[in-house]
Amino acid sequence: MEEVFEDTDIKVDEYLDAKGLNCPLPILKTKVLLNKMPAQQVLKVDATDPHSQVDFEAYCARTNHELLTSSQREEVFTFFIRRAENPKKI
Repeated sequence: MEEVFEDTDIKVDEYLDAKGLNCPLPILKTKVLLNKMPAQQVLKVDATDPHSQVDFEAYCARTNHELLTSSQREEVFTFFIRRAENPKKI
């Protein structure tokens, strides 16, 4: 699926639309998808949960996945996450 998004130079391998989902579902769905992806691939996540920014920063810090960048456009938070070689289990 590799795709490059116009507002970044990041090549994306998988996409998760978590808009409309409340905590903890965006993180849980992200965790499931990242566990299925090969190391070093990039996942783009769109979410509308107002706590998403804090949740994704904490999740990536605890698991060793790399939060490449995040942004907010209106009510949508967008995260680009690179899957870790050996993620920590939480």
